[in-house]
Amino acid sequence: MKTVRLIGILLLLMGCATEKDKPKYLRWVGDIEADPEIDGEVFQLCFSEARVKQYFNFSQGMQYDGEKAAIVEVFRQDYEAVDVPQSGWIRIRFIVNCKGESGRFRLSASNTQYQAQEFDSRVTDQLLSITQSLNGWKPLPDSKDPRDYYQYLTFKIEDGALKEVLP
Repeated sequence: MKTVRLIGILLLLMGCATEKDKPKYLRWVGDIEADPEIDGEVFQLCFSEARVKQYFNFSQGMQYDGEKAAIVEVFRQDYEAVDVPQSGWIRIRFIVNCKGESGRFRLSASNTQYQAQEFDSRVTDQLLSITQSLNGWKPLPDSKDPRDYYQYLTFKIEDGALKEVLP
């Protein structure tokens, strides 16, 4: 009986983690934590991490001067097809702050069967560079103050050529 009680106490103590030992979870799946090694230190949120709105939490449409058509036009003009036998989807997710500045760019990619795929860097580097150069983002209007918010662009690639820009 003492042995059972002792084992129970040991298991209980082993299960008690300190705050330092507890895993850190993000507020939402896909939140982008600041990483100075990737992001540099120039981009700053206007408010706290907890106040960054997810793109699915507002219905004002694309917050960009000229809306989606203007973004598509930039990519149509600036992207040069790369002769590679790679097709699929590349998504770039980022944050736009209350000043209309963008930062914390993260890229993910999949093939046409939606399995993770690494694309030729000549494709991804172009898409990332063009996305980072977009300077028409608008602050998200709110009842009190403009808000920081998440934004994403998804690119359909066929054999290294850009076929579509979503959303």
